[in-house]
Amino acid sequence: MTEFPAAPDRVDPPYLDGERAALDAWLEFHRGTLLHKCAGLSPEQLGERSVPPSALSLRGLLRHMTEVERAWFQRIIAGRDDAGDLYCGPDDPDGDFDGVGRDGDDPPAAVPAELAAFTAAVEASREVAARGSLDELSLGRTRRKREQVSLRWVYLHMIEEYARHNGHADLLRERIDGATGD
Repeated sequence: MTEFPAAPDRVDPPYLDGERAALDAWLEFHRGTLLHKCAGLSPEQLGERSVPPSALSLRGLLRHMTEVERAWFQRIIAGRDDAGDLYCGPDDPDGDFDGVGRDGDDPPAAVPAELAAFTAAVEASREVAARGSLDELSLGRTRRKREQVSLRWVYLHMIEEYARHNGHADLLRERIDGATGD
């Protein structure tokens, strides 16, 4: 991979829509925004860190959001025990951000596989979300508080999580090549 592929066109969420359609639209918009911020960059650029000592990079954000998608939709909502962490582990809970995989290596050549993992996680999240009502309680429980949550809560949390990290992505992209906006 010489550069990250172009992101699919993002659709602005409608101003007037029902709750479920609005939640879907905003989550898709934010997913697309992260991909848009990565588009056209080389694997090396995607791995550039913000400022020392931070490990924050666009590549780390992509891995982190892969983990977040898998955690909330597959493990918590669907109750799947087989959807374990891809980049984090007991010895490195921030492995997604740190950029060092479980094998201790972080080759730029891994970026296509990381994009594929993100794409697969998002698709699995869409499938899980489509099966439930917003009021449906999760089959799994949160790691820290061992609580059940509703699908609505997960949607809202995911929108917040993407929005926060897309702000980071804005700054990272500007630092890398001066691109701003959108």
